[in-house]
Amino acid sequence: MVQNKAMEPVNMEIERTQIQIPADALPFARSYQLEALESGIKQNTIVYLETGSGKTLIAIMLLRSYAHLLRKPSPYIAVFLVPQVVLVTQQAEAVKMHTDLKVGTYWGDMGVDFWRSEMWKEELEKYEVLVMTPQILLNNLRHSFFKLSMIKVLVMDECHHASGHHPYACIMTEFYHCQLHQSATDLPRIFGMTASPIKSKGGNSEISYWKAIHELETLMNSKVYTCVSESVLSEFIPFSIPKFKFYRNKEIPYACFAHLADQLKILKDKHELVLKDLDLDESSTESIRKNLSKVFSSLLFCLDELGAWLAMKAAWSFSCNENVFFSWGNVDLLGDRVVKNFTVDVYKAFSNYLPTNPNWSVADDINSNMDEGLLTAKVVCLLELLIEYRDLKDLRCIVFVQRVITAIVIKYFLDELLPKYSDWKTKYIAGSSTHVQPQTRKKQNEVVGEFREGMVNIIVATSILEEGLDVQSCNLVVRFDPCTTVCSYIQSRGRARKLNSDYVLMLESGDLSTKSRLEKYLASGEIMRRESLLHASDPCISRESDLQEGDLYRVESTGATVTLSSSIGLIYFYCSRLPSDGYFKPTPRWDINTCTLYLPKSCPIPSVTVEGNSKILKQIACLEACKQLHQIGALTNRLVPDIVVEEDDAQELASQPYEDEQPSYVPSELVASFSPNANVVYHCYLIELKQDFDYEVPICDVVLGIRSELESDIAAIHFDLQVGRGVVTVKLNYIGKIELGPEQVMLSRRFQVTLLRLLLDHKLNTLSEISNQLHLSDTVQMDYLLLPTTTTNLRHPIIDWESVTSVLFSCNKFHKNHINCHPLKAYSSCIQTKSGLVCTCMIKNSLVYTPHNGNVYFITGILNDMNENSLLKLKDDRVITYKKYFEEKHEISLRFGNQPLLHGRRIFRVQNYLLCREVKEKEANNITVELPPELCCIILSPVSLTVLYSFSFLPSIMHRLESLLIAANLKRMHLDHCMQNVIPTTKVLEAITTKKCQEKFNLESLETLGDSFLKYAASQQLFSSFQNQHEGLLSVKKEKIVSNVVLCKLGCELKLPGFIRDECFDVKRWIIPGSYSANETLQEDLLSNNRKIYISGRRKVKSKRVADVVEALIGAFLSTGGEISALRFMNWIGIKVDFVCKPYERDFKVQSEKLINIRHLESLLNYSFRDPSLLVEALTHGSYMLPQIPRCYQRLEFLGDAVLDYLITVHLYNKYPGMSPGFLTDMRSASVNNDCYARSAIKAELHKHILHASHQLHKDIVATINNFGNLSSVSTFGWESEKSFPKVLGDVIESLAGAIFVDSGYNKEIVFESIRPLLEPLITPETIKLHPARELHHLCQRMHYNMKKPAKSCENGVASITVEVEANGVTYKHTSTGLDKRTGKKVACKEVLKSLKEDLNLE
Repeated sequence: MVQNKAMEPVNMEIERTQIQIPADALPFARSYQLEALESGIKQNTIVYLETGSGKTLIAIMLLRSYAHLLRKPSPYIAVFLVPQVVLVTQQAEAVKMHTDLKVGTYWGDMGVDFWRSEMWKEELEKYEVLVMTPQILLNNLRHSFFKLSMIKVLVMDECHHASGHHPYACIMTEFYHCQLHQSATDLPRIFGMTASPIKSKGGNSEISYWKAIHELETLMNSKVYTCVSESVLSEFIPFSIPKFKFYRNKEIPYACFAHLADQLKILKDKHELVLKDLDLDESSTESIRKNLSKVFSSLLFCLDELGAWLAMKAAWSFSCNENVFFSWGNVDLLGDRVVKNFTVDVYKAFSNYLPTNPNWSVADDINSNMDEGLLTAKVVCLLELLIEYRDLKDLRCIVFVQRVITAIVIKYFLDELLPKYSDWKTKYIAGSSTHVQPQTRKKQNEVVGEFREGMVNIIVATSILEEGLDVQSCNLVVRFDPCTTVCSYIQSRGRARKLNSDYVLMLESGDLSTKSRLEKYLASGEIMRRESLLHASDPCISRESDLQEGDLYRVESTGATVTLSSSIGLIYFYCSRLPSDGYFKPTPRWDINTCTLYLPKSCPIPSVTVEGNSKILKQIACLEACKQLHQIGALTNRLVPDIVVEEDDAQELASQPYEDEQPSYVPSELVASFSPNANVVYHCYLIELKQDFDYEVPICDVVLGIRSELESDIAAIHFDLQVGRGVVTVKLNYIGKIELGPEQVMLSRRFQVTLLRLLLDHKLNTLSEISNQLHLSDTVQMDYLLLPTTTTNLRHPIIDWESVTSVLFSCNKFHKNHINCHPLKAYSSCIQTKSGLVCTCMIKNSLVYTPHNGNVYFITGILNDMNENSLLKLKDDRVITYKKYFEEKHEISLRFGNQPLLHGRRIFRVQNYLLCREVKEKEANNITVELPPELCCIILSPVSLTVLYSFSFLPSIMHRLESLLIAANLKRMHLDHCMQNVIPTTKVLEAITTKKCQEKFNLESLETLGDSFLKYAASQQLFSSFQNQHEGLLSVKKEKIVSNVVLCKLGCELKLPGFIRDECFDVKRWIIPGSYSANETLQEDLLSNNRKIYISGRRKVKSKRVADVVEALIGAFLSTGGEISALRFMNWIGIKVDFVCKPYERDFKVQSEKLINIRHLESLLNYSFRDPSLLVEALTHGSYMLPQIPRCYQRLEFLGDAVLDYLITVHLYNKYPGMSPGFLTDMRSASVNNDCYARSAIKAELHKHILHASHQLHKDIVATINNFGNLSSVSTFGWESEKSFPKVLGDVIESLAGAIFVDSGYNKEIVFESIRPLLEPLITPETIKLHPARELHHLCQRMHYNMKKPAKSCENGVASITVEVEANGVTYKHTSTGLDKRTGKKVACKEVLKSLKEDLNLE
């Protein structure tokens, strides 16, 4: 065994001597692996060893040796590159198994192409070994996310790929060698691995082999390490035995071949004629024709090489191909359909050539079928070869073929024929191919797993399995198609890993050329090994840099680079991120005649013209374009398209966590603590209650006493309560102050707590618990008094202290004062109650509790003519005495038989009277009862029924007042920042009240208004501030201002969630003032203005709800104070937007008159343009690539969309001020949408003036015009159309609005005057129709129908959407097919609605 030595660059030797790398070998390592490790430590090394010799293990030992330099917090990493995605996980798992290093894995499908430097920085801080495909590392080096200096070890698996423009070669030439020439001392150790240092077909002499090896060594700046001979490795690993399997070529009978080939040609011509009838644009037609030709060629190949039966199977395979993704009107769908129909016809034609016997099988008579041309000799040879191994135990065979279609049909062939000879199972693995369903990585891994476990015996594979598959039990490899390169031969041979395995090369007899080439491949291993060893001591020759001055552009601040070779890819990548639609994809266009690179109209650079070497002119132009794009900021300092970074920022913003457990605030005005020995001053407000209905129980006013004076607009508040019998109007009036001593405060609190608790619970058990906690303390709690009055005199209301003191009722105390209350009466003045003996005057108008049934009653009088012996009629019509009833029902024996019964009335039930719907007062059927006095415990006496009835409204009244005070606190918090931004408290309350509260008002209308203004303000500022940025970039920037995530974040920073009213008022959870329990502890919080507020608890508030409230608050300030007021609020909350508009700079001239009919358009719009080029821009689609018009309408559409949305929303809000919440949203959505604008454009015939170069757009516009006659010609709003309109038509209305807005100096009133006639007649509350999807959703909610999630499907390449509803046991569903997704759902919902209404008589 020979150890190779190589002369390293001096700087590298110096660096290595300073840092000694100890070898960290694994105990089971083989001798040659240890030698290779030693070489890898000393110098850059390419390990050339056969498959299965453990090259990965050598790399792992090298990583172990460098581990002390890699372990975090070290800034250094090792990078392990693999050429195929499937190898990433395999190699990463091997590194994890044999080291303790932290390993990260990366491949393209992870989206790493769009990662920014911060994300890669996180990965570098987390992992020590990064396993990835080489393009990822190359991209990261080019963008300067990675530096070579941070990589200590760079492992390149299958490094023979390092040539040409392969990422391996680019990494070395663009970065490694450049830095090597600059005498860099911190370059990584290079460690390459290969089973063949030559990837080409080899050579005719040993010198040619060495030349190829020398080129690889030079490129890799490494020396090849290998063993002296194959025999050294054979001690450790088995080698397969190469064999030739010859077959005699027997051509398909000419008659058969000619007939079927003619059939193929005829069918191809037929479908090319069909293609012409599709009336597609030239590029689409050519693309489909190419695909048709590819399939034709594949079928012809199968016919010639494999036979008619396998050609038929190939056609069947093509025809069964299903598109993985649903297509909604995509041109590619038409192409797939043409090709599919062609293959179906071919399948039928070829099937007709087969025997008609239904029991016929291709396996019946192989030789006969070969004679007839159904199979070729080559296919039959494969079958015979496999049959020779039928006695081999546990066969694991890989059959290598060149084409994907060959792999598929050979699998079919073996499935059909092998069952006659064995129970082997066959599957295939192949890469992607046009019109053949690509295998997923998951599927490929499943097949390999089944192969390892013996569930699959034969895999038919393309070259995709030549590298990386490690199945040590594989005992047979068959080359159905010959190897094309030395590397292919060595690697495919290496798949046979089991001892005594065979490697069979199938070869046509007499093909001497191929036989000679394969024989050279057989000897190539030894030649390459010998040449490598012969030149082992030669030094590495320094490679001259391919990059000359001007061949690259480097960003000085970051080191990011783009070269001539990478510039084209970067320009195409940049253009791919520009805005596009279904009618054009933005791509650069190279004009070879003028040496000019034309860029899409949304690109800030219209074109680049260059001169120089004609062979690389396009590369020069692309490099210059990259340079200019970077200089104006369209490419970042990392040479990444600006929109990628913006989208990344937006995505990161959207992924920020949100805590939905939010506080619920109570206002400080209603909270206080006590000093037990001090008097308390209360500000008194008379709560006037007026009922507009007749009822046996009148109501009285109530005095509200609070510790601080209310703001004027709250102190004068009035509102209605929806009572079942009518309306109770509530008004608040300030009546002065009152000073109460501690005893009076305690008495008042005890009264209100007792009365309100009984009204809320109708039980006594909770009352005793609360009464025990009634004491004055310094603990903050809800503190205000609610006291009944005895007069309606507003100036001098008198507090009903008699009712308040009723809570102090005592039998002993009052009995003494009422002994002789009725001296003239014939009956006794005292009655025995459960509380004791009381005067009859005290039992009347009292509140009593009956323990036998746990109820509370109000005693309205004494039934002197009834006692326990009176008769009672029961529900079952039996008649018994009251005495008997209580014995049977409650097992109670009444003792005071002569006492009169009491007339009791059930007390009122407290409800939420703030609901937007009418609340029916719940009263029991048996509202009155007769009660024996001895069963009654007196709670309050005396107290009037009027007081009870009036107090039943107080929870709703105080909840509204509490909500107003919460709104006032929010308003005050803002006013502390901006004194001049005055707003009514009721408007703030509306903005923080959600629909879930079910009150008469909610935030929906204000939210819609605020949303439109926010987008309008943001769009205007972005359009004006970033005049060189395209619409896609502006949209992302706008999203970062107006998105729900951003608004929620800003709202949370100002503690807005605590103010939000997001739950229907639950009277049971209302905190009674003066009561105290551990569950009702209030916590103090400080707002942004350092004012106190209190937290009563926590509840879940969705992030969108917070964003909705922010928008509603914007709408509230806008509706009351105008745009300036709204901007001030936005500025306070953190949305920095202003209306300082910069002049719209246009440094180009357009001959507008030659391009469009300006006079006609100005007449149509009733507006004369100062700058007609804006009108041209507004009508220019992105597909119109003429250089005379440097911009398309996208930017103006971006602006006009927001302007029109805002104008129409404001118009509807102002014109219909009384509309219910949510109605504005429905009217706006029915008016502001692309379909409405498209219909307006068609009515005004604007489609005739659009400048575009899209054949498909022209077709769609024509189809739309033809369909337009079926629609209503009156309205432009609503959801009538069942066809989708080209978005371009609606875009033009928006872009024209944007153009007028800019041209008029940002005057939105002029825009509305100009565009409104096009949109007439505008929607009204009488003409609105809900969107069918929304109407169906509302109907299902209201009627409790089950609406399933819309189901998407795809059949024969055509997408469908199904809407299904279950109503009363019947299923209603409709499927829309062939429409775009949005229109399809609309139509399906519309049809289901129609069926539901007809069958169920619904309106």
